[in-house]
Amino acid sequence: MTATVLVVEDEREIRELLRRYLERAGYGVLTTGSGAEAVRLLGERGVDLALLDLGLPDVDGDEVLREARERGRVPVVVLTARTAVEDRIHGLRLGADDYVTKPFSPTEVVLRVGAVLQRARGTATGAAPVLSYGSGRLRIDEARHEVVLDGAPVEVTPTEWGLLTTLASVPGRVYSRYELVNRVRGYEFAGYERTIDSHVKNLRHKLGGVGPELVETVMGVGYRLGWSRDP
Repeated sequence: MTATVLVVEDEREIRELLRRYLERAGYGVLTTGSGAEAVRLLGERGVDLALLDLGLPDVDGDEVLREARERGRVPVVVLTARTAVEDRIHGLRLGADDYVTKPFSPTEVVLRVGAVLQRARGTATGAAPVLSYGSGRLRIDEARHEVVLDGAPVEVTPTEWGLLTTLASVPGRVYSRYELVNRVRGYEFAGYERTIDSHVKNLRHKLGGVGPELVETVMGVGYRLGWSRDP
């Protein structure tokens, strides 16, 4: 099935450039230069991923990103002229799945879209097992792309899913930030190691009171899953 990408960019030339490259790669494309229109499209159309410029004229891009997160698991790749690492961290804390700074290569954007969509869909085929941790308190269903903690579903972004499943693949093993970048992103992203901490913070928040004990920090090294896998 063809994935549909929503391009939210107020500069017409950039919007049309991205549309051409995405359509050439086989994606269905919706475009808008309005944040309000983007919120409407996210609510009414079958959007599989949003390319979102944060510098919109009518509605702040941060608000559109919050709306996208509240409406479900639609992955969001942020487009922005803000280059500081602190700005990247801010966008990722709001739930962005990737971050591309201007000027950018449209080919790179298309590759990043494909990588994020692949993570969102999951790579499991057939009847993947449901993995259980902490005497059944945490369950990860790879086939359904679901996380359940203490009987309640936990809504996670594609990046948070990749982070959690990587840590859960070998409970107790410490993964460095560099390893997590490459496992979760699928490619090296210069300057991204610091932003892994933001994704961990978001994931812990969603996991409630058990977050810090489930995703443990190993000072000066990285992170590990603190609960063992059930037999």
